[in-house]
Amino acid sequence: MSPAYDDPMTDLHSFIAGLPKAELHVHHVGSASPRIVAELAARHPDSKVPTDPDALADYFTFTDFAHFIEVYLSVVDLVRTPEDVRLLTYEVARDMARQNIRYAELTITPYSSTRRGIDEHAFMAAIEDARKAAEAELGVILRWCFDIPGEAGLEAAEETARLAVELRPEGLVSFGLGGPEIGVPRPQFKPYFDRARAAGLHSVPHAGETTGPGTVWDALNELGAERIGHGTSSVQDPALLEHLAEHRIALEVCPTSNIATRAVERLEDHPIRRMVDAGVLVTINSDDPPMFGTDLNNEYAVAARLLGLDERGLAALAKNAVEASFLDEEGKARLVEEIDTYTEQWLSA
Repeated sequence: MSPAYDDPMTDLHSFIAGLPKAELHVHHVGSASPRIVAELAARHPDSKVPTDPDALADYFTFTDFAHFIEVYLSVVDLVRTPEDVRLLTYEVARDMARQNIRYAELTITPYSSTRRGIDEHAFMAAIEDARKAAEAELGVILRWCFDIPGEAGLEAAEETARLAVELRPEGLVSFGLGGPEIGVPRPQFKPYFDRARAAGLHSVPHAGETTGPGTVWDALNELGAERIGHGTSSVQDPALLEHLAEHRIALEVCPTSNIATRAVERLEDHPIRRMVDAGVLVTINSDDPPMFGTDLNNEYAVAARLLGLDERGLAALAKNAVEASFLDEEGKARLVEEIDTYTEQWLSA
């Protein structure tokens, strides 16, 4: 008997590693590996970000959500040229390819780059060049979600909406809202989401990560949310869970992120089981993986433990992400078939 079958969890890790996957909640800058962050920090020595990849583990240890935002923005500040943007984007795709991520909707905050002086047209060209190269060379299909950094207020919202609608790059599929939730009410962003939605973009704001279920209701009722980023506090409101389940509005769940930012105290307290039991469409995501010392493969392993999943359960979870994605129907069918074929071959081996 092989060692893998002596340890069921080891066997599941092997299964997860080869499982074709889609990821829907993962941030552009937040996906920069320690190697890339260190390289960018070395290019811009005025930054306080460590240039030693090994030192970044300590730097990426957060005391609370506010501290996470502070550290995150210090990394954002390292992306200062179109060349930095292109390097970061392509290398993120390379890390995804290693995990058998076939499709990803990468959350990008263009305002953070354009306000730092990167020409908006050069920014769009850089991400698009990286996207096309990633698909041709790595087999990773990338799409973009342009998100408003909520802490930067309505000026950032106006600029993000303008960039999304007027300069709309080919890979752009959705419009989001990130950053802190406390003190940043969702309804004020309604005009900008209305504009993006009128242009054909999907609505995918963060909500209910560090605030209560009322924030999720605001995202649904005011911003027309089609998926919810995190939605951790949704379990506090049975009517909300019922609404999410009935309308197949997916939650983009990021377990390790929730622990790292203290949105959830302990992993065993994570509400994902209550979400699933309520019939909500749950997807698994890594959020800002290197910053949280994780990746999508690890998040699937975490989900397997929290939900008691076997291989078929994990495959079903992977298909949830495909269903909730904004990939075209042909692409969805192809990826679902790939997941099913892989799973059947694994189980029959």
